[in-house]
Amino acid sequence: MATPERLTAQLERLVRVEQREKRLASLAAAVVRDGETIWETAVGLADVEAGLEATPDTQFRLGSITKTFTAAAIMQLRDAGELDLEDALDLHVEGAAHRPTLRRLLSHTSGLQRETQDDAWVSLRFASVDELVATLGEAEQVLSPGARFHYSNLAYALLGVVVERVSGMPYADYVRRRLLEPLGLTRTTFLPEAPAAAGYVAQPYADGVWDAVQVETGAWVAAGQLWGTVRDLCRWAAFLCDPDERVVAKASVEEMRAVQAIDDHDRWTSGYGLGLVLRRDGERILVGHSGAMPGFIASMVVSPADKVGAAALTNESEAALGDLTLALVARTVEEWPVPPEAWRPGDVPPNDVVPLLGVWFFEATRVVLRWREGRLEARFDDTPAWKPSSAFEREGDDRWRTVSGPERGELLRVERDERGAVTHLFWTGYPLTREPGPWRG
Repeated sequence: MATPERLTAQLERLVRVEQREKRLASLAAAVVRDGETIWETAVGLADVEAGLEATPDTQFRLGSITKTFTAAAIMQLRDAGELDLEDALDLHVEGAAHRPTLRRLLSHTSGLQRETQDDAWVSLRFASVDELVATLGEAEQVLSPGARFHYSNLAYALLGVVVERVSGMPYADYVRRRLLEPLGLTRTTFLPEAPAAAGYVAQPYADGVWDAVQVETGAWVAAGQLWGTVRDLCRWAAFLCDPDERVVAKASVEEMRAVQAIDDHDRWTSGYGLGLVLRRDGERILVGHSGAMPGFIASMVVSPADKVGAAALTNESEAALGDLTLALVARTVEEWPVPPEAWRPGDVPPNDVVPLLGVWFFEATRVVLRWREGRLEARFDDTPAWKPSSAFEREGDDRWRTVSGPERGELLRVERDERGAVTHLFWTGYPLTREPGPWRG
């Protein structure tokens, strides 16, 4: 299906205005809708000296978008039973002087200092893995673990070491084999592959640019080394919205998208999950990440509810692109929203589930149990339309576990009389009865 001309013109204008007003050497952008990249563009020079125009296939440095892949790698290893998010760092990195849990490292709540302990941004020399681990005791614990969000590239460098130690292969090899290749992200690499942009800093008082310094990241690789294109970033955004279970389990990606910490304590407009930035744009919640390296800025966001995402990349050091990608998503949703899936009759519920369906009461408060899309769900009458129902998975005879929605993790227990008829339910420790009334022992 062709992208509507009106939308194409609006998206193109947003990018061209951004490139001109922010004086970017080049700017590439793309939009993904319902799993398909529907629009892409590039404007400006990827290489000023060579006069090389940027295209949607031009590679740029992705910077901290690399962290999203590091987090996905950790989730893969967790799902394989190789580690737990509550493991302390030194369980997998022997001799580590700090012992935050992997969850705190993933969510930037470890309290470790922001950068590695070797003044790498002064010397432009990044330590090797062995050197990083050996000198970790020099890194400061600047906040108590869990006190609040504190962004830490050091934390993600350490997570890269965890991936190596647990998987038994170099971090870059693991990400390439287990994430990039299975998802067909052929233009996402750890070193630039032509065509690739050169990085610049725009001169503030003239229409010229300076060459940005070039850095390789050593043990910092898991925090910000990747190069990529807007096309590949849109494929990655689509995966984060609707994951391929053969690569990372859907439930694990949903866990990555769940807020772990608020990072904007004044307006609550943004937070952080497990390797993903969470942004609020009005009533829309988007997930993704930004990235910055000398001479490059990157942004990727996707709205799982709308199934629309956007990516933008530039070879200029000082241009925040977050508002642009939010605008690309918002404009697409306004002009060409993804229609809801049609309802279709499903399988009948199992025989032992039929007596559970219908209206139940928490004293006088109604809650309805339904069989929807092959699973048991519960919903209170006064639940707003935008809130999800509670969904259950069978755990055993007459035992169900809440796996999503309100009261996630809580047990639903079915009580029967001597004839096997259902008499009442227990959920979150409270009884549910078929008739309203006060609880009685």
